[in-house]
Amino acid sequence: MQKIIISGCNGHMGRVVADICASDPQVEVVAGIDILGQKNPDFPVFSSPASCNVEADAVIDFSHPSALAPLLEMCQARNLPVVLATTGYDQEQLETISQAAQHIPVFRSANMSLGVNVLLDLVKKAAAVLGQDYDVEIVERHHHRKVDAPSGTALMIADAAASALPYEPEYVYDRHSVRQPRGPHEIGISAVRGGTIVGDHTVIFAGRDEVIELSHHAASREVFANGAVRAAKFLAQVQAPGLYDMSYLV
Repeated sequence: MQKIIISGCNGHMGRVVADICASDPQVEVVAGIDILGQKNPDFPVFSSPASCNVEADAVIDFSHPSALAPLLEMCQARNLPVVLATTGYDQEQLETISQAAQHIPVFRSANMSLGVNVLLDLVKKAAAVLGQDYDVEIVERHHHRKVDAPSGTALMIADAAASALPYEPEYVYDRHSVRQPRGPHEIGISAVRGGTIVGDHTVIFAGRDEVIELSHHAASREVFANGAVRAAKFLAQVQAPGLYDMSYLV
């Protein structure tokens, strides 16, 4: 049985991960890390990575970008593989993650849904076929508590389209201050925040007299938690340090 530590165990996603692990005979949550240190009846909870002294096989992190540095320090010191499912990292933090991946297995994705990662492949294929004759727009919708905008997933989708387009696109996030026609080499990215929307992403390819849309709708947070647990199981089979993502699971 694989032993898991959940970083951010008392957050929305951390609790979902714990519930999924509780019903999975292949994994066991042996500890949690939460800045408030709130107790959990099923496993011990520590207020910081440094104070967590429980033996484990991997860490699943659904916390906050500010928790990255001490978490990676603990994982490297203990040679623990880590699944980073938190979003909103800045460029410096992404570089820190890449450096850590030289020493331990690190699995990182802005979206842990298998369906979203299939969507990325479809977007690449559509962009390669439709090319510069179609305008690309991305609309993402999330709950009103989400902090970062646009979502990390929307940026992943934009990057997927950009990798297949015959030109270097410009990402445009805001049009209200610019009164001019849409540029031919733009990818527009719009963010909607409201209610309890778990996560919706739509990619629009708008051409002359026709529109093609590719969409993904997440009905619950379980799709992301399931992906994170699958990633942790994958890391159990990985010996070499490196930076892994959902392409290894799709």
